[in-house]
Amino acid sequence: MTAPLLDVRDLRTEFHTRAGVLRAVNGVSFTLARGEILGLVGESGSGKSVTGFSLLGLVDPPGRIAGGSISFEGQELVGLPPARLRELRGKRIAMIFQDPAATLNPVLTVGAQMALAVQAHGGGGDRAARDLAARSLARVGIPDAVTRLDAYPHEFSGGMRQRVAIAIALLHQPDLIVADEPTTALDVSIQAQILAEMKALARENGTALVWISHDLATVSSLADRVLVMYAGRIVESGPVAQVLRAPLHPYTRGLLDSLPAMGRPGEMLAQIPGSTPSLLSLPPGCPFAPRCPRADAACAQDPPVVGTEGRMALCHHPLT
Repeated sequence: MTAPLLDVRDLRTEFHTRAGVLRAVNGVSFTLARGEILGLVGESGSGKSVTGFSLLGLVDPPGRIAGGSISFEGQELVGLPPARLRELRGKRIAMIFQDPAATLNPVLTVGAQMALAVQAHGGGGDRAARDLAARSLARVGIPDAVTRLDAYPHEFSGGMRQRVAIAIALLHQPDLIVADEPTTALDVSIQAQILAEMKALARENGTALVWISHDLATVSSLADRVLVMYAGRIVESGPVAQVLRAPLHPYTRGLLDSLPAMGRPGEMLAQIPGSTPSLLSLPPGCPFAPRCPRADAACAQDPPVVGTEGRMALCHHPLT
């Protein structure tokens, strides 16, 4: 059996605050094969983005990785010296951040920033770096790419800046891309183009993707497998078609029922009652119990792992 490209075991990421320890990622485990696209979904505050930042060692104080393992091609990333992590980031492992305005340097042209990213990993001289940058911009649908290399980030629209951020991530054709809601600011046609490009990367180059999103429709059309997160834990996982067609966890069912497409014209949209709990004061047992229509006294205990091979859910009362 081929070893996975990425193997995450019992990952725990904490933030130490004056109010206490906030466990943003609490025992997350999963594997990712070459060329596989993994969707990571859940409400805001579920721990999706912090999981992505943890994979690249981008959690800053007061946050820290408190335990667990992140193995990339057999190399342990937790505790790896910063210099070695910098060698991997951008070249072998890339990240597309949600907010391109915070990603791009406002005082450097797009071409200069992309050239620095190329040359940081031995990408050759100025001309070679500029040519590679232009090709990457063209791949994400930016017209007149050579000319736009000399533009500054503020000269692009929000959607165009996001395409630039995606182009930077694609420069070295990395083995793994962690994408944190990268198409939120894009119009539908460009979003479709980017999704097609990501699928082609996975298929042709064996690039693996962790696609973080709250958009179940996008995940269903892109991902091979999906992980559903709630309160820092993975509460359900499995092949995307199976999970979205027949979820095991009531939380996953609630997310699906909340989609506008599930309602009828003129009717109120369904919603999950209540709100996500504070990670500083989680209820005992199942953290979803206060919002769950199936909860009973048993849910005050930690939920068991249920499911068949390839499917998993943490629930005392899974859906059938």
